[in-house]
Amino acid sequence: MLYLGRILSIGKNQDNNPFVAYRVSSRSFPNRIAKEFEHSAAIIPKEGYEKDIFENPYIAYNCLKVVGGTAIITNGSHTDVISDKIAVGMNIKDALTLSLLAMDYEKDDYNTPRIAAVVKPENSKGEYEAYVGIVTHEKILVERLKNDEAVYISTYECQSPEKVEFNASNSTETAEFIINKGKFEEFTNPVASVGAVFNKKWTIASKNL
Repeated sequence: MLYLGRILSIGKNQDNNPFVAYRVSSRSFPNRIAKEFEHSAAIIPKEGYEKDIFENPYIAYNCLKVVGGTAIITNGSHTDVISDKIAVGMNIKDALTLSLLAMDYEKDDYNTPRIAAVVKPENSKGEYEAYVGIVTHEKILVERLKNDEAVYISTYECQSPEKVEFNASNSTETAEFIINKGKFEEFTNPVASVGAVFNKKWTIASKNL
């Protein structure tokens, strides 16, 4: 069993539909929940643990936003930065790279990396784009996925995209899958997750343990 910290996964599921998924795994601040809205999702402290944000400002943030049909998913406040750049027309690769470069890794006790991904479903021309990125205290990486693959990346241990079979058909199953199914069952300390699947439109679900 491995502790990977925060994990995200993106790509195409077994139905060939685009998806994004995010999981909080935590040993230090487990008293958090994921909460979904129509076009976004956030990680926030559980009721009674609101003061935790004063101990660590990185534990509450928007982890998912949908902007103009494009899904942005990350492990921190850079969700908003990337989303803003895409909203004004910047291409995905530049929006990811510039935002990760500007915000850099988290300045906590662990130099926690920032991870991020963006998925733009197929347009009228059949074009599909999916990128994943990470910035650590040692590197920055932004990589485009192939059309038919799914990958995951994490803050610890797995800091480069790894291919994965993601067997979940809808947003609820997606949130559940990244918590404790398939490959993700091998990873410890799950707390909460968010999943979104595109089938004509994005739908979002959350899962809390």
